[in-house]
Amino acid sequence: MLEVLLAGTFPAGTLEKMQQAVAGTDIHIRAVVTEEEFARENDVDAIILRILKMPRPVIQRFSSRLKMIMRWGVGYDAVDIKTAREQGIDVCNTPGANAYAVSEMAVLLMLAVGRKLLCHEQKLEAGIWSRELFTAQTRSLNHKLVGIVGGGHIGRQVARKVQAFGAHVQYYDPYRLPAEMEKEFEMDYVDYPELLATSDVISYHVPLLDSTRHMLNKENIKTVKPGAIIINTSRSGIVEDEALVEAKKAGLISGAGLDCTEETPITKENPLLQDPDIIVTPHVGGSTNDISEAIMPMIVENLKLLAAGEKVKYVVNKKEK
Repeated sequence: MLEVLLAGTFPAGTLEKMQQAVAGTDIHIRAVVTEEEFARENDVDAIILRILKMPRPVIQRFSSRLKMIMRWGVGYDAVDIKTAREQGIDVCNTPGANAYAVSEMAVLLMLAVGRKLLCHEQKLEAGIWSRELFTAQTRSLNHKLVGIVGGGHIGRQVARKVQAFGAHVQYYDPYRLPAEMEKEFEMDYVDYPELLATSDVISYHVPLLDSTRHMLNKENIKTVKPGAIIINTSRSGIVEDEALVEAKKAGLISGAGLDCTEETPITKENPLLQDPDIIVTPHVGGSTNDISEAIMPMIVENLKLLAAGEKVKYVVNKKEK
C-alpha cells in the first residue's frame, strides 16, 4: 500500500476528490492541516505539500520510505532541495497548472495600479467624488512596453494577455527561449538592465533562488524607467520591499502590485500598506476554486507511477548518482 500524506491547507473537497481518483488502487491518502499535526508524521511514501514547509530537519525526520515530495503549485522553495536529493527523494511540482490563474492576477494588478483603483476607492470612502483627481496619473496598457522577467509558463501567458490589451512585450530570462517560441508569443529578448531601463511595467515570474533573491534591489531600482509599475506575483524576496517603498517615496516608480511580500504574513503597519499606489494581496494569485482541476491530474498521475515503481514526472531536483 502506498501511503500518501496531503499536508497543509487545500481547496475544499481536495482530499475526497483525490481519494476518489485513486479508488481501486493500492494508494491510501490521508490529510494533516496544521504544523502540529505534520510534526507527528515521519513514515509515508509520498507527501503532497501546500503552505507547510519542509526544511532540512523536517525532511530528515522522515524514514527512508519517503520517495516523493510534490508541491501543489509551481514554487518549490518551501522544500530543501539539497537535503531531499541527498536522501534520494524526488521533489516535484505541477508546472504550468496554475499559470492561467497567476497570469490573470499579474494583469489584474497591472490594471488596478495603472488605473489608480485603490486611490479612487479610498477617496470615495472618504466622501470625495471626482473623475479628474487622478486622471493625469492614470495609464492603460495600450501601447505600453511590458517587461517580463522569466519566460516560463506564467511569463508567456502574461505576454499573451497584455498583448490583448494592446501592449508590446519584451522579456529577460537566464535561459533564452527558442527563436520559434519567441516568435509564437511575440516576446523580444533583452538583457536585464535594458528591461529595467525601458519597460513601462516590469512583471516578475521567476522562482526564488540565491541568484534571484532581491533581483530588484536598492541599487538597480534606481535604473528603472521613470514612472514604471512593478509587479511581483512570483515569490517573496524577488523584490526588495524596502527598496520598493523608498523608490515610490522618491518618485522613481508610479506604483506596484504585490501578491507576495517579504513580511509574511504582512502586518497592517507595514509601509507597503500605507500607500494607495501599492496594492498588496496575500499570495492568492495561484489560488482559485477551480485550480484543482488543473493540478490534481498531475499529482494523481505521479502517485500512480510511484505505486507502480516507475519514474515520476515533473522532478525539479536530480538525484546524485
